[in-house]
Order: sequence, then structure tokens, then C-alpha cells
Amino acid sequence: MGEKGVQKPLQKLFSRVRKQSNKVKTFLGVFTVLTLLVTLKLLIHEHNHFFVLAEFAHFIGILVLIYKLSTLKTCSGLSLKTQQLTATFLFVRLYCSLQIEGDIHTLLDLVTLVATFWLIYMMKYKLKSSYMADLDNMKKYVVIVPCLVIAFFIHPRTNNLIISILWAFATYIEGVSVLPQLRLMQNVKIIEPFTAHYVFALGVSRFFSCAHWIIKVYDTAGSYLSLTGGGFLWIPMLILAEIVQTFVLADFCYYYVKSVIQGQMMVRLPA
Repeated sequence: MGEKGVQKPLQKLFSRVRKQSNKVKTFLGVFTVLTLLVTLKLLIHEHNHFFVLAEFAHFIGILVLIYKLSTLKTCSGLSLKTQQLTATFLFVRLYCSLQIEGDIHTLLDLVTLVATFWLIYMMKYKLKSSYMADLDNMKKYVVIVPCLVIAFFIHPRTNNLIISILWAFATYIEGVSVLPQLRLMQNVKIIEPFTAHYVFALGVSRFFSCAHWIIKVYDTAGSYLSLTGGGFLWIPMLILAEIVQTFVLADFCYYYVKSVIQGQMMVRLPA
């Protein structure tokens, strides 16, 4: 009774929001994001904690997929290309991190990379029959090549040019690695719970990471954007990449929350 009592007002709220004009929906969306940012700023004082939360949320999403593949014995609805792109940016970032300075982020990346390799192995070999190869149809070079080109021209300024370019490449790939998964889900239209939980966890992860940079810029009154040590346009491009990641996943997160509030197990995407 308690859960239904909570869901009913939330269902009415979503119903009212859905009937509003696009301008009102946009205003409500911006207001919600700003409210969350202010709340995070008040609750979290150490900026580094945002990255830890982001990486932890990503790892939780990976654990959800591990549970799905190991218990249901199917990888239906999952994009192998997104997992391969995820392994790519994790591997590159881990290499760069080891060259610069190992820390808690290095450990989290290593654990997530190992788990991602396991997912790729299961999808490519053990559960190959359930993989939707025909619907996972986004070409990886469409994602990789532009990221590599941009990284060559816009990267942080360090003593090692190769590490700088590789770090930028990993950052840009991370921003668009979920695109094949979103493309597959758009082709399927109906998303089963475990895949939906995973993508929502990615959305939460990206929001924490994006919040870090926005709050960082706010706390420095915008001066952080023009740090010369970051290389020409690196900091603005980094923040832009984080914002793109967040907004790419925001639409799905809306439908995910809507489905949860309505008590639906499956997430239905619009045509």
C-alpha cells in the first residue's frame, strides 16, 4: 500500500508534465538539473568525490549486466560495440593513468575494465546466439575516427604529447561510447529491465562527472575555463564532452524513471 501510495501522486505528476508544451518541459528539465546541482554542491565539498561516484555508478551498471548474463544466459538487447568502445577508453585511460600517477581512479578503471572484458567474451562467444548483431548496426569507425582527430588537435598540455593525445582520445570516446547501445535500443523500442538498469546507471555516472566540472567552473568564477596549463580549448572541450554525454542519456533516463513510477518492468521508447 505504501509503495502504491507514493507511485500514484508521481504518476499524476508525470501525466501533468507530459501534457505541457515543449517550452514548459524544457524549463522544468533545466530547473530540475539546477536543483540537483545545487544539492550536490551543498552535500559534496571534495570535487574528487564526484569522479569516484561516477566510476562507482558505472561499475554498478556493469555488475547488473554480469548478473543478467550469468543468470539469464542471454545478452539480448545489449550492444557489443558499446562494450568494445567502453573497453577501449578504459584501457587507454588506464595506460595513461599508470604513466602519470596511480590512484583510486586507476584501481576503479582496472576493475571495470576486467569486468567489461568478461562481458565482451560472453557476448562474443558464450552467448553469441542471443546477440542482436543485425540491430547493433552503428559503425565503430564513425565514433572512433572523429574522436581521434579531435584529440590530435585539442588535448591537455603535458610533457608527453602521446599521453596527452591518448588521454583526450579516451575522454572523447567515453562521451560517445553509449551511442551504439542507444541506437540498438531505438531499433528494439522495448527495453528489458536489466539493460535499462545498466543504461540508467551510465546516465547517473555521467551526471556526477558533468556536475564536477560545472561546479568546478562555478567555484572558480569561470577562470578554470582559461587555464593555460590545460592546452588551447582543452578545458572547454572537456566540459562540452561531459555535457554531451549527459544529454545523450537524459532522454532515456526520463523514460526509465517514468516506467519505474508507473510500475512497468519494461521501458518503452517512443517511435
